[in-house]
Amino acid sequence: MEHKIAHAKDLLLAQSGIEIHDLNKILNGMMSHGVDYADLYFQYTKSEYWGLEEGQVKSGSFSIDQGVGVRAVNKDKSAFAYSDDISIEALLSSSNIAKAIASKNVNQSQKLNHPNIISNLYSPKDPLSAIPAETKINILEKIENYAKKMDERITKVTASIAGEHEVIFVINNEQKIAADIRPLVRLSINVIAESNGKREQGSSGGGGRFGFEYFSDEILKQYAHEAVHQAITNLDAKPAPAGSMTVVLGPGWPGILLHEAIGHGLEGDFNRKGSSAFSNKVGTQVAAKDITVVDDGTIKDRRGSLNIDDEGNETQRTVLIENGILKGYLQDTLNARLMNMPITGNARRESYAHLPMPRMTNTYMLNGTKTPEEIIKSVKKGIYAVNFGGGQVDITSGKFVFSAAEAWMIEDGKLLYPVKGATLIGNGPEVLKKVSMIGNDMSLDSGVGTCGKEGQSVPVGVGQPTIKIDGLVIGGTA
Repeated sequence: MEHKIAHAKDLLLAQSGIEIHDLNKILNGMMSHGVDYADLYFQYTKSEYWGLEEGQVKSGSFSIDQGVGVRAVNKDKSAFAYSDDISIEALLSSSNIAKAIASKNVNQSQKLNHPNIISNLYSPKDPLSAIPAETKINILEKIENYAKKMDERITKVTASIAGEHEVIFVINNEQKIAADIRPLVRLSINVIAESNGKREQGSSGGGGRFGFEYFSDEILKQYAHEAVHQAITNLDAKPAPAGSMTVVLGPGWPGILLHEAIGHGLEGDFNRKGSSAFSNKVGTQVAAKDITVVDDGTIKDRRGSLNIDDEGNETQRTVLIENGILKGYLQDTLNARLMNMPITGNARRESYAHLPMPRMTNTYMLNGTKTPEEIIKSVKKGIYAVNFGGGQVDITSGKFVFSAAEAWMIEDGKLLYPVKGATLIGNGPEVLKKVSMIGNDMSLDSGVGTCGKEGQSVPVGVGQPTIKIDGLVIGGTA
């Protein structure tokens, strides 16, 4: 952590002649107005994007952004200002926000216990500078060629590659100082297949907190195969049936349903305000007894992992649901203090221009004991959803709607044929209680997840084993 702090200070503070004692003076000035908590969040982000279509680079971008966010918290209210000018003058101007929520006779909150940061989950190496632009474009050309050669029905391929190098520095009124250096890369491929007047698309991709060298020929072929398989499968798909039936969800990316329909409902702010379907249910059974759900920000190199959250607290593995019992919520500093619960290291923000909120990192369901084959064989009639597309969720009620990007009809324990237009409709908390079989094949997604909340987007991971849900409504097209 010490070398990260030194690097962040050189990059974000030294160039403007700012010293740590200057920051402490500003924070002390904010606290003198009777607030409970104050922090400064400095960020430097360098990002790059390349897009290829029909063998040519059709789009590209490169940007550098830096700035500082200044926050003062009093009880449940936050005052916030930010500036892309990192200077003493800008900090002093922004720090005046403390006066906006100052009040007399405010009781200072008890000092929170912050652990020492020892995590080193990913390399601090800058992925953008590690290889030349020609190599990144060559990666796109390779994956395009692989996809086109896999099936003659593939008529169009688009691919993109993106990278980010981010440095953050956080200091708060408790004289806690933390820093992180975060790499992030992602590759995406989309294909269109055409046959007999029908046209379908497929997509795939992946990434994580490492360099572009991760995208080996083997990985590129895997992504191309997944995208082509999805498109070709849907060419032969029949209309999906409608009605209530058994649904089997595949491993990995289908965990996005768990993330959206259940994970958001376990974030501290929604539960403090009583607006979640899981509010005031800690210690009660909210899921089938074999279900355990965790949020883990400490998995090496994963897209959703962080050495520290955006308040400088170490991330951790948090058990949310254990054997069907709700154990707790995901917390940032503000909501943990107000709910008298421990901080879980889940404070996240899109950038220095945004307030932190409790957010997920890598959220997934643990393994069960059944094989995927056993689960499929147990279904008399139902749908097997291999992959998901888009969806919508109401956090308050837990109601969701998700579309299946690839799905199959199950009859008498066998996969018969692919179906198209299957929409899964249900209620997150209710679905948890309808899970009757859990597979032993848990996997995480390939590293493509981005989560939106209150206008902010952050990278996340999802995962689950194959699971069987008894009685889920399918909105079909048949």
